[in-house]
Amino acid sequence: MKKLIWEFNEFVSRGSVIELAVGVIIGGVFGKIITSLVEDIIMPPVGLIIGGVNFTDIKLTLKESFINAQGVLVDPVTLNIGNFLQTLFNFFIIAFCIFMVVKAINKIKSSRTLASSKEAKAKISREEELLAEIRDILKNK
Repeated sequence: MKKLIWEFNEFVSRGSVIELAVGVIIGGVFGKIITSLVEDIIMPPVGLIIGGVNFTDIKLTLKESFINAQGVLVDPVTLNIGNFLQTLFNFFIIAFCIFMVVKAINKIKSSRTLASSKEAKAKISREEELLAEIRDILKNK
């Protein structure tokens, strides 16, 4: 048991686990922001363009509501197509945002790699230049 606790402590202490936890938390908050963007900013004009439709109101009723024998109102059974469409739009916008962030990160990384490779080439060519000078000096002697 003591070994298991020690192994678990080692696992949690690694930087990658903590980075993953931070990523999950930030991802959750990012998801809420995108959901708000889609539901509150993007979808109202889209609904207006297609005739004032609120997507979350689009439902296919399978069974109407009714009052049962005990006098309790039973909610209708519906397929909430509008909610599904809303979630689908959220997914595509989140996926596009993540794509753009990854693309920007890759561009930054490639520019850094390109700059470091240019520096390496400059160092190599400077070394080659010095070797050529030494060779020429030795030839002239």
